[in-house]
Amino acid sequence: TSLSRRIHGQVMAGTTEDKKSDLVTPSTGGAYVFYIPEGKWQKHFSSLLFSADVPATVMEVSLVGTLTIVAAMFPNQVQAEKSMPLLELAVFMWLLSLLRRLYNSYLEAVFCSFPQYRTQPVKEHALKSAKDLTGRDMTQLENIVQQDRLTLLSQFVLDVSIYFLVPGYYPASQASYATMHMRVLTLVLNHYVMSLGMYWSHRALHVNPWLWRNIHSLHHWAKHPLSRTTYQDHWADNFANAIIGHFFAQILVPLDHDFFWISRIFRICESLEKHSGVSCWFNLAHSCQRWFPFAQMPHHHDWHHEGHKGCNYTFSSIGGLWDCVFGTRKTGRHPEMAETKEDRQMTDKDAKLTRKGMMMDHPYLCLSPVLAIGMMAAAKAYLLGV
Repeated sequence: TSLSRRIHGQVMAGTTEDKKSDLVTPSTGGAYVFYIPEGKWQKHFSSLLFSADVPATVMEVSLVGTLTIVAAMFPNQVQAEKSMPLLELAVFMWLLSLLRRLYNSYLEAVFCSFPQYRTQPVKEHALKSAKDLTGRDMTQLENIVQQDRLTLLSQFVLDVSIYFLVPGYYPASQASYATMHMRVLTLVLNHYVMSLGMYWSHRALHVNPWLWRNIHSLHHWAKHPLSRTTYQDHWADNFANAIIGHFFAQILVPLDHDFFWISRIFRICESLEKHSGVSCWFNLAHSCQRWFPFAQMPHHHDWHHEGHKGCNYTFSSIGGLWDCVFGTRKTGRHPEMAETKEDRQMTDKDAKLTRKGMMMDHPYLCLSPVLAIGMMAAAKAYLLGV
């Protein structure tokens, strides 16, 4: 993952005019809004271009700005072997941060403007006492703001450290590449390897009591997720995802320069969409991948957030292959137009009957696939002298 793996601010909640006067302003300085804007669709866009957390925005601009200046002034001294220029990495940090903010605003506007596409009934978004639309209270929101700041800092340190410690991880551009179909196949394989690692780490975060209680439960404070809740986790949760997902996959199935950035852009859009609260053709990344076998739409992950631990189902990111292989898929509630073939074939009873690998729900055994993938990545890196 790149810099600023978090979305701050105004998580909105449904309300009525007579309830607006009862709203409590957060002590974080008005970072959260508790009602869906009324009027024209233009009013439904969030103000995330400038973030809602000023300290985090200042930190982001300072860190990436410093990196950009250093990379521009000393290009040869800071150039890592077999890697893209550090200045290019800095530029993409800016661009990916902007993408997150713009795409989040787009998805939020869809959520506000098209209630018929929401994954949960509109009535379930009614404002509850001192809680936002996603179901989090003020103490939880203040905790999340702190975790956002730690995520921003830790992700920046991780990205820059990998650039210098793992030569070639950020691939340099080449004069020629393999055939296009081989590059596309490599991208698909890379994403399935990434998804496998993230599937098992995600499942472990649910079945290991300590990991759930101290780390992953923060993300599940949002029972009715919106796109801005995508990276609102414990900082260690985001840090582990960056290593187990992108890092291991790039070591095991390396992408070339162009497809490396295509992958990052796609992953950002896919991650924001599955927390967007809407499931329809507006979800551009999911619409592109829904033709793959066992593909998922955002309503699958939305179900994962409902109830205690989301019933420990539907852990996959990128497609839905591993949930089907290991019997942990549930369809959730969804608009009819977002149905997949597997949705029409699977009922809740079917999901319970097809769940496999119950032994792997052991609090410690569930971590073994993650360790195995990590060992394979380490072995390959060692053999290649990385």
